[in-house]
Amino acid sequence: MNNVFAFAESRFGTIRRAALEAVTAARGVADQTGGQVHAMLAGGPGIASQAAALAAHGADVVLVLEHDAFAHYNPEALTATIAARVKGGYRAAFFAASAQGHDLVARTAAKLGVSYASDVTEFSVSGDAVAVKHPGYTNKVIQSFTLKAAPALISLRAGAVLPRESAKAGAVETISSAVDPASVRVKVTATEKSGGAKLDLGEAPVIVSGGRGLKEPANFKLVEDLAAAFGNAAVGATRAVTDDGWRPHSDQIGQTGRLVSPDLYVACGISGAIQHLAGMRTSKTIVAINKDREAPIFKVADYGVVGDVLQILPVLTEAVKKAKAG
Repeated sequence: MNNVFAFAESRFGTIRRAALEAVTAARGVADQTGGQVHAMLAGGPGIASQAAALAAHGADVVLVLEHDAFAHYNPEALTATIAARVKGGYRAAFFAASAQGHDLVARTAAKLGVSYASDVTEFSVSGDAVAVKHPGYTNKVIQSFTLKAAPALISLRAGAVLPRESAKAGAVETISSAVDPASVRVKVTATEKSGGAKLDLGEAPVIVSGGRGLKEPANFKLVEDLAAAFGNAAVGATRAVTDDGWRPHSDQIGQTGRLVSPDLYVACGISGAIQHLAGMRTSKTIVAINKDREAPIFKVADYGVVGDVLQILPVLTEAVKKAKAG
């Protein structure tokens, strides 16, 4: 059982960055075990066109499940198909720690009768088992534990693994659903896109996030301007401002919002309540801007700026623009 499985999550017929992260993670384990990476791609007609990207990131075999019934997330049919595929044949199976991934890995674990590790930030092969690390107690501690049963089911926190190209043969194998996808009880009838070309928080390498220190909703324009200056940044927010209606709840980062690990996290006018820290503490580099030098956010920040965020943000935005232009 040296082979490793990866579920390649897609949306609207296109694979997500999380799919490349899962395949990259699986490649790392397979290289240690001497096995192959089998990536499963499910979707409506045409989804097979995405197989090449998975091969480029280390998939030896791409298992394509193409059917009208999988144009939208089909949890029961997918669970049955994945469980039938990985049972007894793989050392580990990787999923994204997304809304879909959390649902799918839990269903698969229940069907197979094995444990699973969610929101994992680190992993390694340890003998016949897989050792993982997971932030616990709102990121106050890092929990280490070992999954001894096979397959070891793991969901990866967004950004925990950097997608890396490692071209393989990428043989495409067309597979069928383990159950009739039309016979399932749960059916997703529609999936709605968020507005515009907004970069997903889970896929953005840079996140600029705002809190109540911005004083009023109109001042989030300063956060948006800085994100636009970076060019590859998403805008996030604290629970306080989303509850107040300043930003949509889809922008919320924290224990009850999105859990993110971008390369750079810029906290603007955010004091650093434990609920918020739980969602962004594993970011690679954290920059905090706050006028209160005793704010808890500075305890986790790599760089801190003490001052009025409304005055600092325009200056920082111009500096980023100048740096990118030069």
